[in-house]
Amino acid sequence: MEAVAKLKNCPMSPRKMRLVVDIIRGKSVNDALSILKYTKNEGAMWVEKLLLSAVANWENKNEGQSPEDADLFVKTAFVDGGSVLKRFQPAPQGRAHRIRKRMNHVTLVVDGKTTVEA
Repeated sequence: MEAVAKLKNCPMSPRKMRLVVDIIRGKSVNDALSILKYTKNEGAMWVEKLLLSAVANWENKNEGQSPEDADLFVKTAFVDGGSVLKRFQPAPQGRAHRIRKRMNHVTLVVDGKTTVEA
């Protein structure tokens, strides 16, 4: 049984967040958490909280099982572009340059390798 966690409108560009998410895709949850803890990137903090949320969602779905016994892993992880805040910054000679502050949406799916049939 898989569990999903989504992070919407994270104030970071999708390109930077994809660098972090690509590292943990397909790894076990314990390995992914240890990688994210020591990754020196702002996105790692966001994804670590999201991964813990996905594990908590999995625990709520599967009340009789523990995550350690199920051998959880990151089944799917992807980043989509979100909305863009458009701002203007003064430029020389009375001009204005557009500043685009990008956001992203992150989706994590956690699943157990061992499925228990009841």
